[in-house]
Amino acid sequence: MARILIVDDSPSQLLGIKRIVEKLGHETLSAEDGAAGVEVAKQEKPDLILMDVVMPNLNGFQATRTISKNPDTAHIPIILVTTKDQETDKVWGMRQGAKAYVTKPIKEEDLVKALQEFLPG
Repeated sequence: MARILIVDDSPSQLLGIKRIVEKLGHETLSAEDGAAGVEVAKQEKPDLILMDVVMPNLNGFQATRTISKNPDTAHIPIILVTTKDQETDKVWGMRQGAKAYVTKPIKEEDLVKALQEFLPG
């Protein structure tokens, strides 16, 4: 199955997302902020990244832009998973390189659908 990097500064959110992803049979990696997420993405080259937006150090928009502009990691699909639910946030997130946008509180079926859309067969 796929290796999925979860980037979230909330331990409870991280655990909740991890449970959903592992229930689908995928392996998870995690990072507690955007800067750490960029480093893990570079080192581990996961199949997909689930990225929170509101985080210390480097926010999810900045981390997404950094990962999607780096030739070594640009191929990795990034799904933003965030409480920021305004249309402008979604548009901005997609402009930074995100492929999809899932709002919190997470509905498991929304996350599963987004994962299935961007993971190889």
